[in-house]
Amino acid sequence: CVHVDSDSPIKFVSIKVTNQSGRHRRLTATGYVEWVLGELHSKSVMHIVTELDSASGALIARNAFNTEFQNYVAFFDIDDPNYTYTTDRTEFIGRNGTLQNPEVMKRTQLSGKSGAGLDPCAALQVLFELEDGKERTLIFKIGAGKDVSEAVEIIQRFQGSKAASSSLQRVKQFWR
Repeated sequence: CVHVDSDSPIKFVSIKVTNQSGRHRRLTATGYVEWVLGELHSKSVMHIVTELDSASGALIARNAFNTEFQNYVAFFDIDDPNYTYTTDRTEFIGRNGTLQNPEVMKRTQLSGKSGAGLDPCAALQVLFELEDGKERTLIFKIGAGKDVSEAVEIIQRFQGSKAASSSLQRVKQFWR
């Protein structure tokens, strides 16, 4: 289920996985976004700085050289504390890889690389186990704030599956 909150600049991607295989499964769920934070990827790629925000646990990105949105902060987050991450597109795709078959899908852990001078992206990967007949929901979130404090406030306000579910219900009510 994919939806955007009716009032706040945040998008939810909720993925429900049900194990109907007849056996115990060990799986990964990986979310990926490419940061542009400007007009064109080729113009902004050198100016985007990424980091893991210690207060919220989300990946954040900013482009201080974009004069129109100089202080804005974009974020990518998941409602699971046991994730690994990278903000390096080259690590995600691989040396000669493609988005259709990225190198990262052969891994169960990402490097934790972030900073300046990368081909910026945000990738979050969760390794989890699922017994036969059980299900698990993972919620990826992407959004932005006018500055770091607003972005962190949005991230914290929408923590947990109840917050995502309430947001979806408000959107459905709005469209009714």
